Amino acid sequence: MIKAAIIHPQLISCLAQCGHKTQILLADANYSFVTHSPPTATIIYLNLAPGMISSPVILEHLLRMITVERAVMMAWPETFDNSIVNEFRQRLPADCPLEYLEREEFYINAKADRTLLVIGSGEMRRFANLLLTVAPCA
Repeated sequence: MIKAAIIHPQLISCLAQCGHKTQILLADANYSFVTHSPPTATIIYLNLAPGMISSPVILEHLLRMITVERAVMMAWPETFDNSIVNEFRQRLPADCPLEYLEREEFYINAKADRTLLVIGSGEMRRFANLLLTVAPCA
């Protein structure tokens, strides 16, 4: 039995295939996984029910398995109180920049061929999508 931060077989397999500059999209439950992902990406559905499994929990476990050099979120309207951004910042390494792209630019980046993995979460909060760029092993 595997004794690690993640025991999901398909997820472990995909993470093992990630190299430097590979992207992983951690998508909220509102994200259109199929139409806003490259056709070559593996989609893993961890969205059993609303709120299960939340994006911050998935991120926490991913960061035990990979090193991230960059994180990108979709920009949100000024009037929107995006509570999840602080949860992401708390979990991301201090030296990992968190950037923001407008909606269409985010979609273009998420659909890039370098996006190998899309993880569908049960995160119900809006604008909770996070695009991670894998760093080389330190």
